[in-house]
Amino acid sequence: MSEDLKKKLEECEKKAAEYLAGWQRERADFLNYKKEEMERIAGLVVYANEGMILKILPILDNFNVAEKKLPENLKKDEHIKGLLQIKNQIQDLLKNQGLEEIKSLGEKFDPNLHEVVEEVEMKDKEPGTIIEEIQKGYKINGHLLRPAKVKVIK
Repeated sequence: MSEDLKKKLEECEKKAAEYLAGWQRERADFLNYKKEEMERIAGLVVYANEGMILKILPILDNFNVAEKKLPENLKKDEHIKGLLQIKNQIQDLLKNQGLEEIKSLGEKFDPNLHEVVEEVEMKDKEPGTIIEEIQKGYKINGHLLRPAKVKVIK
């Protein structure tokens, strides 16, 4: 009888080790799944933020155009200063979401960051230099959100 008990004990120990190993594998699989789901959700949040930011950028563009066209005598007006403060608040909000402006003016044209809308001939400047920014370009969290629309020297 002792031989039978030994055999049964060994079988039980073997099954217990099998069950433990299976449980450990399933636990590891679950933890990996949980990590992947958190990364996927974070990616969705970033994507949703980008969509919202793309909807806000035309408002910021309009503020920039209005500010450029403001006569000097109105720039000191308190009402105008208040409107420009709203523009600054929008810019700060977007910066906090990871948005950064693409520097364009005076830079060398980069097809990864800029979109040419016009080429201008100038003899005294280097070809490919950006001389005017028509619409600001932006990156978000290190990748291109919207290219800058620019005029370059041909």
